[in-house]
Amino acid sequence: MKRATEFDDLADPTFSAAVIGWQKAHGRHALPWQNTRDAYRIWLSEIMLQQTQVSAVLGYYARFLERFPTLADLASAPSEDVMALWSGLGYYTRARNLHACARRVMAEYDGVFPSDPALLADLPGIGRSTAAAITAFANGTRAAILDGNVKRVFARTFGIDQFPGLKPVEDALWRRADALLPAEGIESYTQGLMDLGATLCTRSSPDCGRCPLQQRCVAYATGRTAELPVRKPKKTVPEKQAALMVVLHGGQVLLEQRPDSGIWGGLMSLPERDGHQARELDAAAIEDMVLAAGAFGDVVETEALLPLVHVFTHYKLHIAPYRIGLAERAELDARYVWWDMAKIEQAPLPAPVKKLLAQLATPSLFK
Repeated sequence: MKRATEFDDLADPTFSAAVIGWQKAHGRHALPWQNTRDAYRIWLSEIMLQQTQVSAVLGYYARFLERFPTLADLASAPSEDVMALWSGLGYYTRARNLHACARRVMAEYDGVFPSDPALLADLPGIGRSTAAAITAFANGTRAAILDGNVKRVFARTFGIDQFPGLKPVEDALWRRADALLPAEGIESYTQGLMDLGATLCTRSSPDCGRCPLQQRCVAYATGRTAELPVRKPKKTVPEKQAALMVVLHGGQVLLEQRPDSGIWGGLMSLPERDGHQARELDAAAIEDMVLAAGAFGDVVETEALLPLVHVFTHYKLHIAPYRIGLAERAELDARYVWWDMAKIEQAPLPAPVKKLLAQLATPSLFK
């Protein structure tokens, strides 16, 4: 098929040849999701790798495959099992979408991922770039990727001096990505772009001396590798507060199921005191917390624990945890569950909450 006219001025077969040659000689070849055409394993890795480094994904990937060796296993699993295994990896919408996607592929495609990038992109949590990566590796489909690593490689190589997140700039990058696709070797080319961004053309301290694109790189030639890609204009990071109640009784802690949307959606967490400011750790605040905790049972001891801070992508959360001991527990509705502190590592909890409870899980607290 003839290349579209709008891409003619962007086409450059020597670019893909350089990337492919470098990847075959110096790229990554031993990652656990490589050297396979199994779309399930490829899809799982691509979802986990969204906004997450390979080193953080490796353990989660292995545990997921051990628990859910096939797409059917994942689709039929309870959502709480999926969320529990994802706990700590962050960006929990990915886990909910992962589960929803597995169920849709089973229901709509008889358990076989479609090879058409457009159909893949329509599935929960995938999107255009991830769809292209999945079908390139699983089916050899000639489709362009444009994740954060590729944007950085393109911005530096071609001297793009505008923020890549702007819609017109991103559209132009997509046109370039389509134009640069090789006629053959899509797997090595796609992996090569990923490897370049992850190992050489890194955000800080890029290793330009070993880069196969050095001689054509505008940023390198003009001494602007530290300036490109142009960073997103800074905004004031919003700060929010939350007061969490660590309600304890008989070696167990009270957990509450959070709604599917919003912060830590779909996970369990500690009951939260609405309207309480996390940094108000005074006597009045503790008294207010005790009154609120009375709904869970007979309160016999209370302690304000050290506050902690958790940084999300778009805001900073100040957390004030309160340890509350009960003599007797009240009957509660289905959204609450008592969880053994000795098994707290198995709970589907957000990372900061799990870390807090793990630190508290000592016998002296439950005498």
